[in-house]
Amino acid sequence: MNKRHFKHQFEPRTCSGFSLMELMIAVAIVGIVSMIAYPSYQSYLVDSKRSVAQSDLMAFAAQFERHKLANFSYAGAGINANDTGSPAVFANHSPSSEPAGSKAYNLTIDSLSLGGTAYRIKAQPVLESQGALYYYSDGRKAWDQNADGSLSPGEFCWRC
Repeated sequence: MNKRHFKHQFEPRTCSGFSLMELMIAVAIVGIVSMIAYPSYQSYLVDSKRSVAQSDLMAFAAQFERHKLANFSYAGAGINANDTGSPAVFANHSPSSEPAGSKAYNLTIDSLSLGGTAYRIKAQPVLESQGALYYYSDGRKAWDQNADGSLSPGEFCWRC
């Protein structure tokens, strides 16, 4: 047997890597950071979906105005020429650029005045706890922040 080979066989090896305590500390830090970041991330997702719904409501209102220019009335813009309900002139979900299966809001014609001269369109969230968004033909915007089904004077804005 070679002396050189025999010498390497019994030399102490240097260990490299992390100890169990270091790994536990790293996992704890990641857990604490994720506990803080996850609710903020969820809030960001809700806010971004609401912003997309607001944009879709504005596009829906523009399409509704085009319908009025062509027909001299807002009447008949719903599916099967109905005055309210799901729109025939625009997508009935938001985000309108995505398939209906990934919808976050349902878009509807909420009310139409007698004679078809004024309207209120609505973006109803799929998750009921978020509160509906409204857009009126006179340009008013409302967000039912407390999701109670009625609009108080302080809820007539989208960025409140």
